[in-house]
Amino acid sequence: MKYHIGTSGWHYKHWKNIFYPQYLKHSDWLSFYAQHFDTLEVNFTFYRDVKPSTCKKWYSTVPENFLFSVKISKYITHIKRLKVDTHSIERFIESVRCLGEKTGVVLVQLPPELAFDEPLMRYFFALLDRKLRYTVEARNKSFIDDRFFELLKENNIAWCIADSAGQFPYHEAVTAPFIYIRLHGSQRLYASDYSDEELKVWKDKILNWNRDIFVYFDNDFYGYAVRNALKLKSLLISC
Repeated sequence: MKYHIGTSGWHYKHWKNIFYPQYLKHSDWLSFYAQHFDTLEVNFTFYRDVKPSTCKKWYSTVPENFLFSVKISKYITHIKRLKVDTHSIERFIESVRCLGEKTGVVLVQLPPELAFDEPLMRYFFALLDRKLRYTVEARNKSFIDDRFFELLKENNIAWCIADSAGQFPYHEAVTAPFIYIRLHGSQRLYASDYSDEELKVWKDKILNWNRDIFVYFDNDFYGYAVRNALKLKSLLISC
């Protein structure tokens, strides 16, 4: 079992003096981040294509064992609502291709208004490049359905276990050889600090699942994400 613990995003100005030293230039933040974590969830890719020069810089800045998980374009998920062709998928993959072996998981985050549609999901999954790993974060409760979980298993796609202070459906399901977890905040969305007791519960879950794990903290307010990720990492190291 390998566990990869990190945060969702890293370029937060309010992390200065909380995580990033005052003297550190913005251009050095990723390098500093990679000294503490071995993975990062990139949200930038949700909003726009990555320039090849930017992608190459990310790749060269981090160590060999570092993994970038990338959120798939909102054009695919939120604008076209998965009703795309192979070209749209290929364009996204091409924009992050230079990450190469440092690619962790592709996150497919679905809009809350999108309900489970089995034919649509089968169609979409058939378009995906099977050389990559995928996870689906569904934000409509209709996806809590055994038919969907079986479909994920058929395609070796992970159900994203997302803790969101009750804002989005929560369900624990293992549908792939790895597990993907997003921790948005247990009390307030994006803005609550996980207690040591809560993190110990997550530590126990991770150990019990006994699979490769990707965990990303998305509670960036006041640098909670960094503090929580470091604490969870230390709890796992001590086991």
